[in-house]
Amino acid sequence: MDRKQITTDVLIVGGGTAGCYAALTVSRNSNMSVLIAEKANIKRSGCLAAGVNAINAYILPGRKPQDYVDYATKDANGIVRSDLLLTAAERFNEVTADMEQLGLVILKDENGNYVARGNRNIKINGENFKPILAQAVQHAENVEVLNHVNITDLLVQDGQVYGAVGFSIKEPVAYVIHAKTVLIATGGAAGLYRPNNPGFSRHKMWYPPFNTGAGYAMGIRAGAEMTSFEMRFIALRCKDTIAPTGTIAQGVKAKQINSRGDVYEDQYGITTSERVYGTVRENQLGHGPCYLKTTEIRPEQDDDLLKAYLNMAPSQTLKWIESGKNPSQQDVEIEGTEPYIVGGHTASGYWVNTHRETTIRGLYAAGDVAGGCPQKYVTGALAEGKIAALDIIQKYGNQNQNQNPEALTLQEDAVIAGYEAILAEQNPLFSIEDLEEAMQKVMDAYAGGIGTNYQFNERQLRMAEEKIERLTALAEHVQADDMHELLFAYELKERLVVCRSLIAHLMGRKETRWHAFNENLDHPGIDEAYFAYVNSRLEDGKIKVFLRDLVKEERYEHTN
Repeated sequence: MDRKQITTDVLIVGGGTAGCYAALTVSRNSNMSVLIAEKANIKRSGCLAAGVNAINAYILPGRKPQDYVDYATKDANGIVRSDLLLTAAERFNEVTADMEQLGLVILKDENGNYVARGNRNIKINGENFKPILAQAVQHAENVEVLNHVNITDLLVQDGQVYGAVGFSIKEPVAYVIHAKTVLIATGGAAGLYRPNNPGFSRHKMWYPPFNTGAGYAMGIRAGAEMTSFEMRFIALRCKDTIAPTGTIAQGVKAKQINSRGDVYEDQYGITTSERVYGTVRENQLGHGPCYLKTTEIRPEQDDDLLKAYLNMAPSQTLKWIESGKNPSQQDVEIEGTEPYIVGGHTASGYWVNTHRETTIRGLYAAGDVAGGCPQKYVTGALAEGKIAALDIIQKYGNQNQNQNPEALTLQEDAVIAGYEAILAEQNPLFSIEDLEEAMQKVMDAYAGGIGTNYQFNERQLRMAEEKIERLTALAEHVQADDMHELLFAYELKERLVVCRSLIAHLMGRKETRWHAFNENLDHPGIDEAYFAYVNSRLEDGKIKVFLRDLVKEERYEHTN
C-alpha cells in the first residue's frame, strides 16, 4: 500500500453531527487546523443522513436545563453523569438557534413561536439537516475533509494521543495522521445482534448499519476507560419498517395497547426501557400483537403523520399508502429492535471528564460515542461537539507535542502491516459475512437478543464470551480482495471488540436496573450495591470491569 502522512492540529474521526459541529466551533474560535476523516461522505453520513422531523432535546419556555437533567436521570434510574447532562442541556437552545441561522427550517405557529411536540421537543423540517451542516463545514476556514477514509487505530504513547492510522476505501492508500489532539465522533454500534429483518432486508434497522463501534473499538484497544455498555438501547419501533414510534406517541398521544385493546403502558410504566419491556411481556403472555392506538385520532392528524414520516422514515408512509388505510383507520403494530450500544439514547461510551476529554490525554469523545449523558439526541451531539472543541482550543491550542518518533513509527508500521495481511490472505476458512452472521447468532442466543426476549443469565454470558473470543481469532484471517472489502473486515473486527466489552459489562452489573436493556435472569431485582457506574479498561488483553461511585461534582476531572 502507498502511505500518505498528514499533520494537523485537530483530527476529528467521524463527520457526523458532533464531528461537523466540533470542526465549525474550532474554525470559528481559533486558527487551529482541523481535519475530518470520514469513511463515507459528510454530506450524508451519520445518524442524520436520512433526516429527522423533530429536535428531541430542547428547553421550552417555562422550563430550565435542570428539568432536562431530572428527566434523563429518572429515565436511566439514576445512572447518569449529571455534570454532562447539565452542560449539554445548557447549550441545547443555542445550538438549535445556530442551526436555524445556517438554514434549518423550524416550524412556527401564528405567533412566531416554535411548535412544541411534547415537553422537550420542537418540530422541524429536517430532511436536509445534515447537508446544511456539511455545507457549513465545507465553507469553514482551516477545515479540511477527508472523505472515504476509514480510521482504525489511534497512535498513543505514555497515555497521550498523537494521531491515528487509517486507509482509503477506494484506493490502496494508508493514511498516517499526526495531530495535537483527536476527537472521536464516530457514533455508536449497530449490527452486534441478529436484526429484526432477515436476508436482503437485514439493514432495515433503527440505528445506521454503518455505525459499527469503530470509535469504541479503537479506544478500547488503546486502553481508554469505557462506561455503561450494559445499558444497552433497544428501540420500540413500528413493525417491519422499524420507523420511530415517538412521532406517533408524542405527536398524536397514541397509547400502547395489546390485542385485547388494554392500555398496557399504564401497567409497566413509560420510561424508555419500560415501554419496550411492557411490549415484550404482553407478547410473552399471549396478549400480542401490540399496537399504538391510532384509530381514535382525527382525520386531519393523518396528514400530519404521513408528512412527518416523509422527513425521516418514508417507508412507514409508503406502508400506510400501500395498505389503502390511513393511521386513523388502523392501529400501528410495534416491536422492539435488536440491542444497540449508543451513548445518545443511553449512557454507553467513553468515560470522559466534564469537557469530554477521555482518560487518554488529548483524546476527546462527543455524540453517541461519549458515555454518561443519555437522551442527548441531535442537539446533545451538537452541544458536546462544541464543548469538546472549546476545551481543545484552550488546552491544546498553543501546545507542542513531545513525541518519540521511532515508537510511533513502529505502531504505524504494525497497523499498516495488518491491512496488507488481510489483502494478501489466501484461502480463508470463513468469509467476512460468515463470521458476522455467526457473531450476531451468538449475541442473539447468549447475550440477550430478540430471540431470547432480551434476557440472559451468567452461564449464557460465559458461553457468549467464549464463542466471541473464537470468532475474534478467526477474524484475524479473513480475506479482502479490495479496499472496500477491507472496510468490511475492519467493521467485523470492530464489532467483535465491542461485543467483548459488552459481555463483560453485562456480567459486571449483577442486577436488573433497566428491564429489557439489561434483563439479568440470575439477578432479576435492583441491588443498591450497583447504584454506581460499571466501567472497564483493556489490560493485558483482558477486559477489566470495575465500579465507580456516582459523580456528584458540577465539574469532574480524571484523577486515575
